[in-house]
Amino acid sequence: MKSILKSSVFLAGAALAVIAMAPSASAAELRMSWWGGESRHVATQKAIAACGAKYGHTVKGEFTGFDGYLEKLTTQMAGKTEADIIQVNWPWLPLFSKDGKGFADLRTLKGLDLSNWSDGDLESGSTNGVLQGLSVSTSGRVFFFNTTTLEKAGVAVPTTWDEFFAMTKTVKEKLGPDYYTFNAVKETAHLLMTLAVTQATGKGMVDPKTNRVAWTPEELAAGIDFLGKLVETGAIRSQKQEAADGNVNLFEKPAWSEGKIAGSYEWDSTYSKYADPLKDGQVLKPVPMLKMTNGKSEGVFRKPSMVFSISKNSKNPEAAAQITNCLLNEPEGIDILGTSRGIPASKAAMARLTNAGEPEVRAANAIVMASEGPTISPFDENPVIRGIIIDTLEEYAYEQINSTEAAEQIIEGVNDALKKFD
Repeated sequence: MKSILKSSVFLAGAALAVIAMAPSASAAELRMSWWGGESRHVATQKAIAACGAKYGHTVKGEFTGFDGYLEKLTTQMAGKTEADIIQVNWPWLPLFSKDGKGFADLRTLKGLDLSNWSDGDLESGSTNGVLQGLSVSTSGRVFFFNTTTLEKAGVAVPTTWDEFFAMTKTVKEKLGPDYYTFNAVKETAHLLMTLAVTQATGKGMVDPKTNRVAWTPEELAAGIDFLGKLVETGAIRSQKQEAADGNVNLFEKPAWSEGKIAGSYEWDSTYSKYADPLKDGQVLKPVPMLKMTNGKSEGVFRKPSMVFSISKNSKNPEAAAQITNCLLNEPEGIDILGTSRGIPASKAAMARLTNAGEPEVRAANAIVMASEGPTISPFDENPVIRGIIIDTLEEYAYEQINSTEAAEQIIEGVNDALKKFD
């Protein structure tokens, strides 16, 4: 009888212990939506299952490729039928939440350890001071150089733009006029111009206080002239030449695979896309930001590659917060997701994954994270604004307008587009 009594007491105590350890949020049925490829789909389904089991929730995955995802999300947001946890492309935040009320305020939800993100990351995911999305990974533009080509010409990897132009002259003299030291077409040309102005002024394109272009026409014209100098010195091919060849992607160009184009300015996460086509024996390396003489900033273009947001219409936002935290900050999510969405922005994930991912991708990301520059605006990648800039730069390349006229046209067009988000 005593043994039965002792067993009953033990079982009761164990039950109480389990209850005490149980998650605070009650069991919930949640949905999560994302885009990606097969490897991301598989990893994410496993991760939401593991995190759901940990907290007693059921999480249904809704996934697709990138094409069509924006249209689907737009329809869902309009009808208030979006998933509880949503993968959102960072530049889309103003489209769905221009006043900071489009998604749940993540600062108000229990279960999210926000200390794992830098102040810059949290600011990038905020609208009007309201945290709308947590950066899943941080991406940025970095310089890649074919060191095999540079060694062939007997030149060192440049550290400044002055050294870059001197290097270009030597490469042309020793290897021939059909060798180029850089590549800049459309989006890359746009971001190189942005880099030049940001380095010179220390200012990003959009002033967050006024929601208007922060650069003066003179400052922007100087950045456009910088692009002109790249063409004049033979560092890059002109837009006319590129268009005549069909604006072929850099990684598809024979000149790139042969080492006749020695460098570019690309996303850190795309290293393999550019390294893989190179012929055997050639080495591509990410290098620190080239600095401008008397520049006020390194001008790094660093941004969340994507964010996880929580629906303001979710019936179980606290449960959604638990799952989100598990995916980004806890072993169950970190180990399964790995680098399927790039090098994680979460400090906990970075520490746990240690050396996961390609060494050169990690090296490129380390450069991006160590470099400084003003916080960029999601409007920098707004499709309408980007179109205005690229179209104007094309007019400049074809000598239909000069740099001053191009600067004035860009500022007027971009400011008109920004007014719609006031």
